[in-house]
Amino acid sequence: MEHPSAIQQDNRLGTGGPKVPVTQLFIAFLRLGLTAFGGPAMVVYIRELAVEKHHWLSNDDFCDGVTLCQSIPGATAMQSAAYAGLRAAGPLGAAAAYLGFMLPALVLMIVLAAVYQWTHDVRTVVSLFRGLHLVVVALVANATLNFGRNTLRNWRDCIPATIAAAALLLHGSPALVILAAAVLGLILHRWAETEAERAPTSPLPSKEEERSGEAVHRASRRMLIVAAVIVLVAAAGLAALFVFDRKLFNIGLVMVKVDALGFGGGFASVPLMLHEVVDVRGWMDERVFIDGIALGQVTPGPIAITAAFVGYQLAGPAGALVATAGIFTTSFVMVLATVPWFDRLRRSRVFRRALRGVLASFVGLLLAVTVQFSLSASWSVAGVLLAAGAFTALRLKVDILWVVLVGAGISVFLL
Repeated sequence: MEHPSAIQQDNRLGTGGPKVPVTQLFIAFLRLGLTAFGGPAMVVYIRELAVEKHHWLSNDDFCDGVTLCQSIPGATAMQSAAYAGLRAAGPLGAAAAYLGFMLPALVLMIVLAAVYQWTHDVRTVVSLFRGLHLVVVALVANATLNFGRNTLRNWRDCIPATIAAAALLLHGSPALVILAAAVLGLILHRWAETEAERAPTSPLPSKEEERSGEAVHRASRRMLIVAAVIVLVAAAGLAALFVFDRKLFNIGLVMVKVDALGFGGGFASVPLMLHEVVDVRGWMDERVFIDGIALGQVTPGPIAITAAFVGYQLAGPAGALVATAGIFTTSFVMVLATVPWFDRLRRSRVFRRALRGVLASFVGLLLAVTVQFSLSASWSVAGVLLAAGAFTALRLKVDILWVVLVGAGISVFLL
């Protein structure tokens, strides 16, 4: 793979060419957020939206972004949405994509948390989504096939993918899996560099490259400034809660801590959340928390939206909003703060080899999620036909929104 030119780097930071309207980004990701079932599998559908449908960024650039989002704490799908928005329209575009993608999950979780608090019965809700779970299996399987086909280029890529899938199915640490994949990428691709990758770069940049480099530097500085402002605003918000509502302050602080330590996406954040909420602080019993996880799995969006359920049970709608802000703000700041450094690092051949291993491990993650979702589903003859029909429709490029809506309708009447 050829090294990106300064002009290409300029475009990656959203400084070259016309920017995508922020309202267009928000609406596009809001629509996608309505069908955001399957956790990390939604990364593939974000790619289809941002790369194939709208051409907001290149496939190579998006894949590099996935490796970045997988390597830092936070929900990978949410961060991938922010990354696509950042490349399309800068920090404001990142915020529009991030909020649009999250909003459907937040609204639905608040509604379900209110119903649960009134009835204390999650079984009725989960039963309504039992058939939809089978559609989710088809979504994740299709995402695994699509992403694997675009990512696994040879046998060297298959090794970290296979090891990652096996390790995650055996409940290995996602952070250690990513680290091991990076090391494997360094080793496996050391002897597979192309001549273009080995060719030395020109020591003297052209004037055009210098001007482009200055634009990239300004864009990077803006990202870091925006990240710093968000951190200051969040800190001020927590300070105000500390003074006026200590319960909301504690909820927000715990969620910030969970998000900051959640390497491996939402599936890594939820066990940390359970430990903090149930074991350390005793805010609710384990049964109630597990009910929240069940609702988090049947609603669109990342499973980390379980934080909204926890916040609602503890402090009503205000608690849900504070918990959601806490669990996702750090993830968003991480994207803004790391992209400028990431853009510099990925010009290194050594770093790109490591990235290739990490990207292959994401295919393994998708495969592991496919297996886990398949094993936890309630299968029947009608269920198999529903999942097969949904998978076939996705392979035929039917819009994901229609697949989910039709699948949900069929499951309500037939399953």
